[in-house]
Amino acid sequence: MDLISKNFEEWCSNIFDTETINTAKNLKKENPKDFDDAFYKNLEFGTGGMRGIMGVGPNRVNKYTFGKTTQGICNFLKSINRNREISIVIGHDCRNNGKELQEIVCDIFSANGIRIYKFDSLRPTPLISFAVRQLNCNCGIVLTASHNPPEYNGYKVYWEDGGQIVPPIDNKLMTEVEKTKYADINFNRDPKLIELLDEKIDKIYVNKSISYTQSIIPKNDLKNLNIVFTSLHGTSYKLFPDLLKKSGFNNLKLVDSQMNPDGNFTNVNSSNPEDSNSLSQAIDLATLEKSDLVIGTDPDADRFGIAVRNFENDFVHINGNQSMVLMTDYILSKYKGNKENSFIASTVVSTPMMNKIAKKNNVKILLSLTGFKWIGKMINDFKDLNFICGGEESFGFLSGDFVRDKDALTSSLILSEMCNELKNNGSSFFEYLINCYIKYGFYMEELVTQTELGSEGAKKIKDKINSLRKNPPHKLDNSDIILVYDYKKSFLEDKRNGKLSKINLPKSNLMIFESSDGTRVAIRPSGTEPKIKFYFSVNTKLGSKDEFLTKKEYLNKKIKSLIKQLV
Repeated sequence: MDLISKNFEEWCSNIFDTETINTAKNLKKENPKDFDDAFYKNLEFGTGGMRGIMGVGPNRVNKYTFGKTTQGICNFLKSINRNREISIVIGHDCRNNGKELQEIVCDIFSANGIRIYKFDSLRPTPLISFAVRQLNCNCGIVLTASHNPPEYNGYKVYWEDGGQIVPPIDNKLMTEVEKTKYADINFNRDPKLIELLDEKIDKIYVNKSISYTQSIIPKNDLKNLNIVFTSLHGTSYKLFPDLLKKSGFNNLKLVDSQMNPDGNFTNVNSSNPEDSNSLSQAIDLATLEKSDLVIGTDPDADRFGIAVRNFENDFVHINGNQSMVLMTDYILSKYKGNKENSFIASTVVSTPMMNKIAKKNNVKILLSLTGFKWIGKMINDFKDLNFICGGEESFGFLSGDFVRDKDALTSSLILSEMCNELKNNGSSFFEYLINCYIKYGFYMEELVTQTELGSEGAKKIKDKINSLRKNPPHKLDNSDIILVYDYKKSFLEDKRNGKLSKINLPKSNLMIFESSDGTRVAIRPSGTEPKIKFYFSVNTKLGSKDEFLTKKEYLNKKIKSLIKQLV
C-alpha cells in the first residue's frame, strides 16, 4: 500500500470525527490532484514550527495536525518539568480559523494539565515573544502563517527565553512530535487552567518600546514627520498607531480600507511587505497627503516594509537590506555603550554591506543561517557581549532584547524617530542611504523565487540545488568564482588554492557562490513555501551623489545578467 492510500485509510478510521472523514472522502472523489497533495506526506513540524494550507489531510493545517503537534509539545514539556507547574502563553493573528484553532490548542494543553495564558483577541507575534518572558512561561505558541497567502495558517513555537526553538531543544521536540499518534491527542479541555489576558501585556510592551527607543534616540518633541500607515489587514491595526501617537507622532494617516483584521486580505494586492505592490494604496494616499514616510506591516507584525521619497520627490519601495543597513548605521551612530564589547547580527544571505558597517564602526558582527531564531539564539549564546541590533534581508529587524524575534512594531517606531530627526536636520532617508553607499560601497541585492507545487515540484527544487552542488558555475557574470560555501556539507572551498575550511554553523541546504569582484549568489529551498530562492548581491564604488543613477543602472544590468545565467 502506498503512503497516500495508507494515510487516507487512517483518516477514515474512528480516530477522526465524521465531518473530517466525509470531507476526506469527498476530496478524493471530487479533486484527485488536491487529494494527492493533501495525503502524500505529513505536514512537517520543522525547527520553528509548521506552516501549510488549511484543509483535510496529514499535509494540511487542521485540528488534527495542530493537535498532534500540541500533544507532542505537552509530552515533551512534562518530560523535562516533572512535578513542576508548566505554563504557556498563546496567541493568534488575523488568519482565517485562527481563533478556532487557538481554542483547540488550548483544549489540548489544558487537558494535559498545563496552565495557559490566552490573549483575548488577535495579537502581533512580537507580543507573544515578549509575553513569554514577562509571564515567566515555559513556552509560547502563536498561530500565524506570517506573510503567506490567505489559504495558509501556521504554528510557531517560542521557548522560555522568548526566542524560537533552537538546538538542542528543537530536535528533541520534533522527535517527540513525530512519535505522537493522532489517537494520543487529548481534546478534553480543563477551563480552570485557562486564564484570559486583556490589554495589560500590551501596555507594558508599548511603554517598554517607547522607553527603549528614547534610550537610543533622545526624545524630540518636534515631530514634523508625516506618516502613512497600513496594517495590511493584520494584527498591528491598533497597537502601532497607539505606539506612534504616544510617542508624539500626530501627523498620521491610516489606509482605512486595510486597517480591519481580515484573513482574506480583501483590499490588499499582497500581504507581504517584501512585495512593493503591498504598499501601493498607502503610497497613493501618501502622495495625496504630501506625506514623508509610508510604513506597512505584515499580518503578524514581525516584518515591515517602507516607502520613502527619492530625489525626484517620488515614492520608492525600500528593500529589507536597505532598511537594515540604514537603521544599523543610525543606531550605531547613537550608541553610547562600549562597541568593542558589543555586536550586531545578520544572516549569511543578507547584504555584505553589514560587514563593512561593522568594520568601520569597530563593532563585532555575527552571522547566522536564514531565520531570525538564530539571531535570537545569539543573544543567549553571547551573554558577555551587548546585543545592539540585528536584521535580515527578508524585512525583519530587532533592536534591544526585550523581544527575541523580529519586531516590526518597535523597529518601525525607531525608523519613524530616525526619519523625523533627519527631516528636522534638512535631510531624508533617501539622502542618508546614498551617503551610506558612498561611505561603505554601493551594494544592490535582489531576491528571485521559483514556485514548484506538489511532490513533483519538491523534486524539481531538490534536483536544481543538487545540480548546482555537483556542477557549480565557474563564473558569476564575467567574474571568476573564488569561494563556494556549502552549508549542507559544512565546508567552504577556496577555488584559488583548493583549500577547504569548516563552516561552524548548523547544516542547511544552502549554497553560496562568491566571485572575485564581490558578487554573491545564494540558493536554497524556502522553509515555509514550495519555492526555491535565489539571493543576488552585486556592488561597486560610489564616489558622489551625482553618480548614483549611472551606477544603479550598471548594477541592475549585472543582476539581470546573473538571473539569466542561473534561474
